[in-house]
Amino acid sequence: MARPIFVPPGGPGRVQPSKEIYAAMGEANIFAMLRDFYLELEKSPLRPLFPEDMIASSEKSAAFFVGLLGGPPLYHERYGSPMLRQRHLAFRIDRAARDLWLDSFYRILERAEERYRFPGEHLPDFKQFLAEFSLWMMNAE
Repeated sequence: MARPIFVPPGGPGRVQPSKEIYAAMGEANIFAMLRDFYLELEKSPLRPLFPEDMIASSEKSAAFFVGLLGGPPLYHERYGSPMLRQRHLAFRIDRAARDLWLDSFYRILERAEERYRFPGEHLPDFKQFLAEFSLWMMNAE
């Protein structure tokens, strides 16, 4: 029997990160930040949800974030439409899993200004975006 699919109320979120982030960071720093994020996830209880090659997974995710943050649409060019909620339905993502994912990303962002040239003035909105975005990926209660 298929598990029931939870749909979070409110849609995918209203806050969008600034397109100025890419101009400040550049592609290489976004890829480095996502690589470090996936290495953080590799140490978490979420590790079984990801493919064996975490670096390749981080690069796919980084391609999405490059476009989201104001750079070229790398993800669309390489992989097509993200359809992120649909792609995540294969994995049971409840509030605890979402919180672990978000906490891992927040740990990386603690040093993002120094390590990746993340513009500090955009960190609060980016964190808000991640909080809303990760709620929309939940598919289980």
